[in-house]
Amino acid sequence: MKKMKHLLCTAAAVILILALSGCGKNGGETQTYAWPLGTSSPEDTVTQIYAERFAEEVSRLSDGKMRIQVYPNSILGGDRELLESCKDGDIPFVVQNTAPQVTFLPDIAVFDMPCLFDNIQDVRTHIDNPDFMAQIQKVYLSGGYELLGYADQGFRVMTSNKDVYTANDLRGQKIRTMENPYHLRFWKALGANPTPMTFSEVYIGLQQGTIDAQENPYEVIVSNRLYEQQDYVIETNHLPHLISLIVSSEFMEKLPEDQQAIIREAAETAKNEARQQSDDRIASRIATIEESGTQIIHINEENRLVIRQKCIPVYDLIEQNVTPSLVEAYCGKELEEIRASMP
Repeated sequence: MKKMKHLLCTAAAVILILALSGCGKNGGETQTYAWPLGTSSPEDTVTQIYAERFAEEVSRLSDGKMRIQVYPNSILGGDRELLESCKDGDIPFVVQNTAPQVTFLPDIAVFDMPCLFDNIQDVRTHIDNPDFMAQIQKVYLSGGYELLGYADQGFRVMTSNKDVYTANDLRGQKIRTMENPYHLRFWKALGANPTPMTFSEVYIGLQQGTIDAQENPYEVIVSNRLYEQQDYVIETNHLPHLISLIVSSEFMEKLPEDQQAIIREAAETAKNEARQQSDDRIASRIATIEESGTQIIHINEENRLVIRQKCIPVYDLIEQNVTPSLVEAYCGKELEEIRASMP
């Protein structure tokens, strides 16, 4: 019954959006409807901040003539449905993590290179490189989208009821992952037992012991109170949790050039603010976890190097499936140095 109710609500929302979209004009006049922006994230997250800030900037820069309505919590559908609707132009704007996009855009797997960077600023520097941005933009355009920018929620970390200091400590741990083949391959390479599971089932899965562990950024761990069911947070920092803002390229092409310029300027402002908010919020999220009694474990450089060396098969697999120039533009010298460290 809950699923049926959700589907009916989603259908009603989309029908309303489509009905209203016939009432507006894309010229200089004020819109008589708001363009929808969909996310699958809760309200109290950096994803929501990114989406809302973008909508606010579009309204400000257009003197209220352009309006965007943000729909969080999968109201308009899950990640897959949002991508499909965005491509068709029914939901022109989407803010979401990059992992679900790999199924639609295989080259996005470049971001699934595990344990590549030491800090999030290094990740941002590589992503903002003009050469890399030009190449990744072509990937999105080939799929029917325009990339408006990447914010992030820092790195993904692991939570568990077992303390983990070395790769050997991961052996046999049943860890929930997203349905992404490279994520699965990474945890298998470390000896864990990765188990794809719908995110809505994770809390109860931890509570009932169906899974031993899970991995997510601090923001998600706290907003969904996952730390309540775990004794440890292990700072594996294995992947950056990137958040993309995309728009249907078909929708964008139909807009006047001045409105396109407003959307791109607003996206840049929203991206920078979302990144700053991510940095500011991580410390408070860590404090919340520690106050609950859950212990945070830091992996030392020696053990991190061992984990990186175990990632080589994952790097090889991604390099086989991603455009070589894109891998080179994103990874820079980091991947070379990891390979050179092999005994």
